[in-house]
Amino acid sequence: MGIETLREAWNLSWEIHVRCLDDGREGMKHKRRCGYRKYLDLETLVCTRGRDFPLARIAERLRCPRCGC
Repeated sequence: MGIETLREAWNLSWEIHVRCLDDGREGMKHKRRCGYRKYLDLETLVCTRGRDFPLARIAERLRCPRCGC
């Protein structure tokens, strides 16, 4: 049985970190990679998303503050 919700992750004192997926490619052009990384506060996620929010949906709700990816 895997951990599926924010409640379960928080109860187990997990840490969640995010990284930007922008690899610096725009078609045939290349630019500098974003490389943004940050640890997320799990308690704040529980307060704003709810205890039963599925971990699998976190990625679709986030956007890089540096580049918007």
